[in-house]
Amino acid sequence: MKVSCVSVLVAVTVLVASQAWAQASFQTPLPALDVPAAAVNAFIDALPKDRVSDLPIRITDVGGYKVGVYGVFRPKAMPGDANLHETSVTEIYYMLAGSGTLVTGGRLVNDRSAGTSPNTGTPNRRGTAIEGGVSRHVGPGDIIVIPGRLPHWFSALDSDLRYVIYRADPEGLQKVK
Repeated sequence: MKVSCVSVLVAVTVLVASQAWAQASFQTPLPALDVPAAAVNAFIDALPKDRVSDLPIRITDVGGYKVGVYGVFRPKAMPGDANLHETSVTEIYYMLAGSGTLVTGGRLVNDRSAGTSPNTGTPNRRGTAIEGGVSRHVGPGDIIVIPGRLPHWFSALDSDLRYVIYRADPEGLQKVK
């Protein structure tokens, strides 16, 4: 009985694939990342109050990509520029305190490069506003998911804002802290 090269190749491929699956199935899972509410509040309390502060509380490798937890303080007097991250990093805002109008989608007005963020590793674009986006009023308890490459902007603030941003980073741009 002759064994063809194709049969041997198929058998070897199946064997290698099954061993890789078995190894992956029994690997020790990565540890959970815990960020207690008290740590989030203390972190945001310590941020400068004279500018928009968006800094990492913790960044963790979750096996193949990274997730960052950021604390943000945004003073009422400084809603900030419209922003677009030029990567697939998704941002999830969880509003803790304050309220304002958030615009997403559309296109940046006066679009310009803003370089790479030292905090997130993402190349950014900025604008003075957003044209044709969707506006919504946000406040404590609201959650907003902003996919990568989607323009977003706080067009008006009713008060100072305190919020957490979770950044899912499939490209691994964030530095683990």
